[in-house]
Amino acid sequence: MVARIRRLSRQKRVGHAGTLDPLAEGVLAVLLGRATRLADFIQAGRKTYVARVQLGTSTETDDREGRITASSPIPSLSPVSIESVLSRFRGEILQTPPKYSALKVAGQRAYALARAGAPVELAPRPVTIEALTLVDHTETVLTLEVTCSRGTYIRALARDVAQALGTVGHMASLLRTRVGPFVLTESVSLDELSSLPVAQALLAADRAIPEAPSCHVAPDDARRFANGQPIRAAGLHGNHVWVYDPVGRLIGLGTADGDWLRPRLAL
Repeated sequence: MVARIRRLSRQKRVGHAGTLDPLAEGVLAVLLGRATRLADFIQAGRKTYVARVQLGTSTETDDREGRITASSPIPSLSPVSIESVLSRFRGEILQTPPKYSALKVAGQRAYALARAGAPVELAPRPVTIEALTLVDHTETVLTLEVTCSRGTYIRALARDVAQALGTVGHMASLLRTRVGPFVLTESVSLDELSSLPVAQALLAADRAIPEAPSCHVAPDDARRFANGQPIRAAGLHGNHVWVYDPVGRLIGLGTADGDWLRPRLAL
């Protein structure tokens, strides 16, 4: 995706804010030019997914692309029994990542070790599930909507929910509908992007943190801020503050404590 947008935009500096599993679809925030510096801020935001969980079979990768490793009967399920299980996964939980993941173990990617047949031990780590909703279910498939923190593996959630229901399971499909402030309904497909000037699809950099306050500064202060120096900003507060020069050009992101506005990022 990044390589194709680099060619379409004729922009060398292109990045993205958050990978997707190979079988997944949905929102990918792509950043151009100096806006690539905003990747960490976007990745830190919440993400929303719609996932289909296939019950009754587990796979080595915890998704449909892996080899089936086990089968198990599926108990009779009802919305009430499913909700009882889902309630255990809301809030901060400990999650063991899939062994087929990009996490590093002793300096090597876990998936590389797993493919080589080496044992892979990944420690559980805390993640936050802000919302977990049952969208639909059949006797063998659950459709879930999940809003979660950075670092959450939906494949692992599918595996763990299935086990909590008394069976095994894996992720059959995944659609990411939101990354921070960016939503699927406002996204542009790569096919659409190929048929129009890339500039028409670009959003302003300050869309990355839309709730952040903003301020316009005088020319001298704009130069100081751009050079990494704090400037006076009495009464202004915020961990993230968009800073504009007198003509309205975005020059960076700062943090304000009521007295000083300190640069965090030049744009």
